[in-house]
Amino acid sequence: MAERYGLIVEDVAYACPDGARLLARLYRPQGEGPFPGVVEVHGGAWTANDRLTNTDIHRPLAESGVVVMAIDFRMPPVAQYPASLADINLAVRWLKANAARLSVDPAKIGLLGTSSGGHQAMLAAMRPHDTRYTAHALAGGEAVDASVRHVALCWPVADPLRRYEMVQANGNERLVAAHHAYWPDAAAMDEGSPQRILERGEDVQKPPALLIVGTADDNLGPAMAPRFAAAYRAAGGQMQYEEFAGAPHAFIAKDPQAEIARRAVRQIVDFVHAQTR
Repeated sequence: MAERYGLIVEDVAYACPDGARLLARLYRPQGEGPFPGVVEVHGGAWTANDRLTNTDIHRPLAESGVVVMAIDFRMPPVAQYPASLADINLAVRWLKANAARLSVDPAKIGLLGTSSGGHQAMLAAMRPHDTRYTAHALAGGEAVDASVRHVALCWPVADPLRRYEMVQANGNERLVAAHHAYWPDAAAMDEGSPQRILERGEDVQKPPALLIVGTADDNLGPAMAPRFAAAYRAAGGQMQYEEFAGAPHAFIAKDPQAEIARRAVRQIVDFVHAQTR
């Protein structure tokens, strides 16, 4: 782990789509800076949880000397895909535009996501200029884009259509309902699948990536994560792939003090600093 800093923690409104305030929790190291920055996208099957979900990742990352912006974004029943991608895209631009006052280096901003948040973080990193994702204007930040330096993925749903077919087949009604709530249809799952984007050969950005997954992750199945890592590398992307033997889905949140969870957090911290030196 890198050096430990004291933190300034505050909530800010970074967007107001349709008049609804979207909040972010900012964790700012107390020090000179400028620091690297990370926009964090929580999981919850695209339909649940909020900016406070992954505090066991946010705090150690910020204490190592990274400004962490953990965001709320629109979810069902308020909005379906691609509304959340527009919110995430704006959050990256907002952090860049406010970099000077927050002691952030705007050239050293990345994305971090868990589960469905990992899916959305990867999609946002791949398509920073997609006109659907850039739908929100940013006053005073018209020249700022949402490209990122790196992306860290924890147990990401890298192929939503494949996962949909899996949970339909095994009768997981909760996850089937979440897919139906977030995605307009199966065609949208295919269009918004990072795995299938690579397989189609789309011209997308491929920043250096970290992928963390447990070998006992029955939420994704055994093949999804290694298949995505292989496709990312084959497409020319740099991928650090880390498997944790016997770990289930969302294993950091399940037992944050376990050595396996602490080791995974250390890998996230080390990856961010390695990419932003």
